[in-house]
Amino acid sequence: MLNITNICIYPVKSLRGVELDHAAVQNRGFEGDRRWMLIDNNNRFISQRECPKMSTIRAVQMKDGLSLEFPDQTKIKVLFPDDSNDIEKVTIWNSTVEAALADENYNSFISNYLGTPCRLVYMPDWALRRVNPRFDSGNDIVSFADGYPFLIIGRTSLEELNKRLTEPVPMERFRPNLVFSGGEPFCEDNWSRIRIGEVVFRVVKPCERCVITTIDQNSGKPSGPEPLRTLATFRRSAGGTVLFGQNMIAENPGPIIKIGDEVEILEYRDRD
Repeated sequence: MLNITNICIYPVKSLRGVELDHAAVQNRGFEGDRRWMLIDNNNRFISQRECPKMSTIRAVQMKDGLSLEFPDQTKIKVLFPDDSNDIEKVTIWNSTVEAALADENYNSFISNYLGTPCRLVYMPDWALRRVNPRFDSGNDIVSFADGYPFLIIGRTSLEELNKRLTEPVPMERFRPNLVFSGGEPFCEDNWSRIRIGEVVFRVVKPCERCVITTIDQNSGKPSGPEPLRTLATFRRSAGGTVLFGQNMIAENPGPIIKIGDEVEILEYRDRD
C-alpha cells in the first residue's frame, strides 16, 4: 500500500518549505503554495539558483499575510496587498503574469539580508498563469511554481538515490509537495492518473532537476556537485535533463489531502 507521509507548501517561491498535516487542493496548487515571489529590478523571478541564501528564510502563511522568519530569530509580518498596491507584470521562466507588489518597507530588509535588490510580489486570485499548453486540459493554471501545481516523490526513490551517494541527502533538497511511502523505487514514473483521498491527479511529466538540489537548505550554501552528479548517471532523459519526481495537475480541486491518505493508481503511463 502507498500512503502519503509528508505534505509541504512553499508560501514564497524558493524560500524554506512548511510541513503540514493536511492541505486544501486548489487548481493552482495547495492553498498558500507559492503565491508569493521575489523579483529583481527587471521584474524577473529570483530563486535559489541565483541566491542560495533564500533557503534560510522560513515563510509561514497567516490569515492576513505572511510571517518571514530569519535565522537570527527576526520575524517580519507581511500583509496581503490590497486594492491600493501597484500591479506589475512579472516574468517566471517563459511566462508573464500580473502580480501585486507588497508594501515597499518590507523589501529593504529582505534585500539587505540576501545581498541583492529584490521586491516581494503576490499572485491575486484573478491573475491566471497557464501551465505548458502541451499539458493544459483547457483550464489548468499554476502559481509561481516552476511549471506545475504539484510535485510528488516516493520515499523509496530517495532511498535508492542515497544508496549511490557517499553522503545521503534529505528529501527537502527536492522540494516536493507530496511524499509517499511504499512501492518500488521510481514507481511514480509509471503513473498516468492517481487518486489521493478524494482528489484525482493527472501525472503529466517528470520533474527536471537543477542546481537547487545541491544547496543545503539549512545553511543556504552549495554542498558540491551531489546529488545532481549521481542522478545524471542513471536518471538522465534522452534530451539530457536530469529527472526526479513527477509533476501533477488536480482534476477535481477542492478536497483536503491529509497525512496517511492512500495513493491509488488509476491509470498507468503508456510505454513506447
